[in-house]
Amino acid sequence: MHHTTALVLFSGGQDSTTCLAHALQAYERVETIAFDYRQRHHVELEARLKVLDEIRRQFPQWAPRLGQDHVLDLAVLGAVSETSLTRDMSFKMEASGLPNTFVPGRNLLFMTLAAAVAYRRDLQVIVTGVCETDFSGYPDCRDDTMKAMQLALSLGMDKRFLIETPLMWIDKAETWRLAERLGGQALVDLIVEHTHTCYLGDRAHRHAWGYGCGNCPACELRARGWERYRAAPSA
Repeated sequence: MHHTTALVLFSGGQDSTTCLAHALQAYERVETIAFDYRQRHHVELEARLKVLDEIRRQFPQWAPRLGQDHVLDLAVLGAVSETSLTRDMSFKMEASGLPNTFVPGRNLLFMTLAAAVAYRRDLQVIVTGVCETDFSGYPDCRDDTMKAMQLALSLGMDKRFLIETPLMWIDKAETWRLAERLGGQALVDLIVEHTHTCYLGDRAHRHAWGYGCGNCPACELRARGWERYRAAPSA
């Protein structure tokens, strides 16, 4: 099957922005979706709109392909979650071996609702930035989970969805390199300046790799990836 349309799970962070660039390069019509689950880093919902504006402005070859944006209210997820992404608590590892940034069911719910929107909008591919290489131990980021979701959603909606995971087997340094290959230095600069990844929602502190507190797990991961990328950028 030749795929021409895609829906990108777009939070406005480094990973999802790179995935969006990948989709805009690959597909003729691309829409975006985000979820407001009362996350502590709620500022990402504002940052993502700036990223979309900058992509349209800086990449005229992609602008005609970038279609409707969707934001769904998932307050119920925040209400049932007791995690450091939805409560004012410090980051730590739980007895289960998972970090307390893990929001149980989050990606499963995100994918189900994204598929429902894709069904309505007649979009064939669902693109998400989940990753096994640099992931924080989240079981809903695994390749097996995504394959299972693809099968369940395709069967349950009687529509053959493709779930695409461009970052599944690459680390953060390689994600920076992928962004550079897709959009050159302009896309790298856009990601640094306008995307948001920090779990604490810090937009006050500017680092070489972008804005953030510099200490939360997301900032530390992004910073390490940036250092490795700068040490050996794309050829």
